[in-house]
Amino acid sequence: MSIFENFGCRKVINASGKMTALGASAVAPVVADAVRTAAMDYVDIEELMVAAGRVIASVTGAEDGCPTTGAAAGTAIATAAVIAGTNLTRIESIPHTQGVPNEIIIQKGHAVHFGASITQMISIAGGKVVEVGQANHVEKQHIEEAVTDNTAALFYVKSHHAVQKGMQSIETMLSIAKAKGIPLIIDAAAEEDLRKYIAMGADLVVYSGGKAIEGPTSGMICGRATLIEACRAQYHGVGRPMKIGKEGIVGFLTALQRYDDRPDESVEQRKRMEWLINELKDTPGIKGAILQDEAGRAIFRAQLAIDPKVAGLTAYEVIHQLESGNPAIFTRNHYANLNLISIDPRPLLEGQETLIAERLKQILL
Repeated sequence: MSIFENFGCRKVINASGKMTALGASAVAPVVADAVRTAAMDYVDIEELMVAAGRVIASVTGAEDGCPTTGAAAGTAIATAAVIAGTNLTRIESIPHTQGVPNEIIIQKGHAVHFGASITQMISIAGGKVVEVGQANHVEKQHIEEAVTDNTAALFYVKSHHAVQKGMQSIETMLSIAKAKGIPLIIDAAAEEDLRKYIAMGADLVVYSGGKAIEGPTSGMICGRATLIEACRAQYHGVGRPMKIGKEGIVGFLTALQRYDDRPDESVEQRKRMEWLINELKDTPGIKGAILQDEAGRAIFRAQLAIDPKVAGLTAYEVIHQLESGNPAIFTRNHYANLNLISIDPRPLLEGQETLIAERLKQILL
């Protein structure tokens, strides 16, 4: 029995991905043990924050790091850091930032909703969002011309949520940032390469700790030492309601330290999805195919095309039945309007693809 069932919640099969709405990741036993042990003891939090920065730096190649409650908090804290620095008066004034550079430039196709609005996260921290270009087309000149004396930073979103065509690259953003003498913040929440963007020259990079890293609810900012010092300083201001506790930090650091040594499960995950597709091949109204992740990561999902004429149901109706059952099965539904449902193998616990196949057969046969 799931521990959540003790509180009246249904059991959930997560075939959607490492989604915040479903609890992100199921952590490894060693990470869970670390959370439990830390929760039962005491520590000087400021000392732990600095120690965490050293671990983050060692794994990412950055000068320093700052733990957060998640990538959304990381976005807000990083924004506040480039605006207020370590100036306590400015820190305590956020979100009221008149009189100092506070404009954050973002490409219009990157002003996304990830469960909340990324521009709202920037605004919470006192950033005045400046969207440049159009939703499907941004020129380098759009960005350059938006930079003024009031610009605090450029902001880049590396995510499947963002528009993938017509946007300017990280390299272009970096070249502009360096030429103009302003920092570049990269939101790389679900990205798997923890060194890439720092190595490219980004000033601050934000990651989720509960997604690719497979930690508890957590996150991190890594980057230049002076800016990370400013990030930590924001816990005396806007970061206070976003503070991460001792158990979250230790659980995150434990997951982070084992990150490079985790086995590559992509081949086995693909085989599980191939099994699922084969298991459903004789089910009327459904056709499966293997599809690689939109952002190019080694994630191979089963895409299930629903034919409403044969199945008698649309993808939305199938999704509703999957989610309303017990266990509730949550799938990846970005293209449900095209009658496509995707199954993400990464969060599936052992044997759950069998339960998904059985439930789909019950719905469609």
